[in-house]
Amino acid sequence: MKQDPAVVETQTPQKTQKPRNKQPAQSPEATPRDLSTGNRPAKIPWGGLLVLAAAGFTAVTTELLPSGLLPQISRDLGVDESAVGSLTAVYAAIIVFTALPLSRFLAGRVPRKTLLIATVLAFAVSNVLLALSPTLGWAIGARLLGGIAHGMLWSSMAPYVARIVPAHSVGKSMAVVFSGNSIALAVGAPIGTLMGSLMTWRASFMVLAGVGAVLALLAFWLLPGAHDQSSQKAPSLRAAMKLPGVIAIAVAWPLLLLAHFTLFTYVAPFLLASGLPESATSISLSVVGVASLVGIWIAGMTADSRPRRSVITAVVLLTLSFALLPALGGTWVGAFGLMTLWGIAFGAVGIYNQAAILRAGGEHKDAANGLTVVTIQLGIAVGAVYGAFALTTVGAQLVPLAAAVPTAVALVIIIASRRGGYPAGPREKRR
Repeated sequence: MKQDPAVVETQTPQKTQKPRNKQPAQSPEATPRDLSTGNRPAKIPWGGLLVLAAAGFTAVTTELLPSGLLPQISRDLGVDESAVGSLTAVYAAIIVFTALPLSRFLAGRVPRKTLLIATVLAFAVSNVLLALSPTLGWAIGARLLGGIAHGMLWSSMAPYVARIVPAHSVGKSMAVVFSGNSIALAVGAPIGTLMGSLMTWRASFMVLAGVGAVLALLAFWLLPGAHDQSSQKAPSLRAAMKLPGVIAIAVAWPLLLLAHFTLFTYVAPFLLASGLPESATSISLSVVGVASLVGIWIAGMTADSRPRRSVITAVVLLTLSFALLPALGGTWVGAFGLMTLWGIAFGAVGIYNQAAILRAGGEHKDAANGLTVVTIQLGIAVGAVYGAFALTTVGAQLVPLAAAVPTAVALVIIIASRRGGYPAGPREKRR
């Protein structure tokens, strides 16, 4: 350890004492910091992480809510329901086209905390504009703004979290932040749809806008600043893609999302074809959402210490749940037992992959994460198309089997990417 050169000699001039076993002085700034990880804090900023989780909840609820309110929006704006479906399509499309360019342009120009606060405010403005929309065209414009904010939120949030928590707590912190996604899937969209039925669809979006405004204020108060040397450089996508493992994660993770949305989008026809009543659909979606919270909790406990074994186990379980649903999904016990397994595994793989891309990206983690934001949106979009293809070719009851195919491919990629994308963790290496 380097000795502090700034030692002021205040001893009497008659005696000069030799320092013996003197401990190096530390600056006051070093006390609350984890010195082994540069400028990282030594403690997890729980308040800030909870604000980010709430922002994720708001983002996913904003994305999904038009689907639940589609009939109301259609009647009010005087257009076909199929036309209202464009509110979801343009939201996803704008993310694909703007997430990476905007991330590159804003890197180093806007502080990370400021960017996150602006993103949350953009969600609020988007929802206000949507609630006030007199025409479908106006509503589509509002959704474009929301989609841009969505892409920027997920492009910047994970790298930001990786910089404000201790290195050994990245997985746990990601689990807290990304729990907002699963809560939104489980209760966010259903609650918004219920609000729309009790009030109006416009009131639902105004409430979401109010939540966004409150979160922006809390973010200003609770989020710490994140500064590092790489923050002054534009993210290099080319350099990130050359790193071992980045491409593997950017392919395997979207394949898992593709498989999830293949079945998630067409779970109602599957359950009906399996002989379960129509009421089973809403229950099953909540089961998957709530179970994914359990998976996130498990991933938070294991993503830092046993990442490789854990992600392989989760993807194996996800593949098995899809493969067994056609045979065992005809009963309540079989269907919801396997859907619980599906939710747990799916919730966990998101955290494992998020931690993996940040590790693999290294100093180019922003660009690597931005790449996965784009490929994930493509995976979600292709999942719905692939599910429709499976529905019309092999029938509703075999849609889960079609979903098992991309998960099996992802499993092969994960197993093969032993050193780059999915290396062993500290406890696995010890063994």
